[in-house]
Amino acid sequence: MRRILIKQAEIVTMNGTDDIFKGDILIENDRIQAIGPDLNPVNITKIIDGRGKTIIPGFVQTHIHLCQTVFRGRADDLELLDWLKKRIWPLEAAHDEESLYYSALLGIGELIQSGTTAIVDMETVHHTDFAFQAIASSGIRALSGKVMMDKGEEVPKKLQENTNQSIQESVDLLEKWHNFDNGRIKYAFSPRFVVSCTEPLLKEVAELSASYHVNVHTHASENLGEIQIVEGETGMKNIEYLDHLGLANNRLILAHCVWLNEREKQIIKEKGIHVSHCPGSNLKLASGIAEIPSLLDDDISVSLGADGAPCNNNLDMFNEMRLAALIQKPKHGPTTMDAKTVLKMATIGGAKAIGLGNEIGSIEVGKKADLVILNLNDFHTYPSFDVDPISRIVYSATRADVETSIINGKIVMENRIMKTMDKKIVLAESNHSIKRMTERMATIESF
Repeated sequence: MRRILIKQAEIVTMNGTDDIFKGDILIENDRIQAIGPDLNPVNITKIIDGRGKTIIPGFVQTHIHLCQTVFRGRADDLELLDWLKKRIWPLEAAHDEESLYYSALLGIGELIQSGTTAIVDMETVHHTDFAFQAIASSGIRALSGKVMMDKGEEVPKKLQENTNQSIQESVDLLEKWHNFDNGRIKYAFSPRFVVSCTEPLLKEVAELSASYHVNVHTHASENLGEIQIVEGETGMKNIEYLDHLGLANNRLILAHCVWLNEREKQIIKEKGIHVSHCPGSNLKLASGIAEIPSLLDDDISVSLGADGAPCNNNLDMFNEMRLAALIQKPKHGPTTMDAKTVLKMATIGGAKAIGLGNEIGSIEVGKKADLVILNLNDFHTYPSFDVDPISRIVYSATRADVETSIINGKIVMENRIMKTMDKKIVLAESNHSIKRMTERMATIESF
């Protein structure tokens, strides 16, 4: 039995009453066993000195593309559709098993080092099993799936799928990986977006999601050009079309939702759809600024995600929290998107979006031990006297302040040292992988 005791830390619980206090946390195997001012349990495996440190629930990012991490810096300064057609789709088509494995590890390493302990991940068309292998070995909590694309004339040949094949490969991966490691890994059907998916595929995904009771993760209403294509083909807006196909329910996670009309907002609210807000990506691709305050006012589930490295250049939740708060203030006023609201989106909001609100997202007895220890003792976070701890975390802290990350009761990073992967190997292999991929793209016309 593994028993970890964290002593005398500032604990930011994000529980129902937003309690913040100084105390101890006892972790037994994968769960929080006790929280109190001065715990003295026996048979402790490890004691962590939390004096002067701050503990928060691990961040839950609800939109990530691990397959794209090795594309960082190769698709800058483009709008969404050009970004996909000119850079991202050709690069995804060039992936091999090894490049996808190390792309996933590179992203996971960055996520863990910046305090993210759970993700909703969308992979590419091929080799997805190797991304799952990276997820499994790294210790991160993940909801992931193979991307599905069975439509699109400008899609590279290697990414063009047969509808039945796409569905069968997705089901095979689900049956292999869903609920792996006692539920640490779960599967989500991942049709890329309406533009690249046929109606038969989307209808089958809706039926399979209901049959297996698993999530569907896709993009919607990110870009005005995308919306124009969808409306031209279907006669409906994105969310209306997804509702028409039977996909609109509380298992659906929609990335972006920048451009919504009132009817679409109503569908999202009525059907319990979850929105993943990706401010960094939306700004860099010039997609726009989502009307998050109005969604929150309507009690719509909104969480945060960094998206992928080539449309954001980092996967840092501290950056996303700060952006999510600041970009709304010029239009809606300084009290809009306050620090507590944003931190909730980054923690318990994300947990609820993936159906794990009773398991992660806050620090409470009985919940899974997904925790992050911050060291906020530095120039950029001081003075600390009589300052709201949540304000310090959202507006002042950075990824460098993450000292230790615990997922499922296991220490995956301690004192900034990764425990589940060899950082030097991952960095070296990510360079080898992208070099091999770009050479392949230059010699094969089908890309």
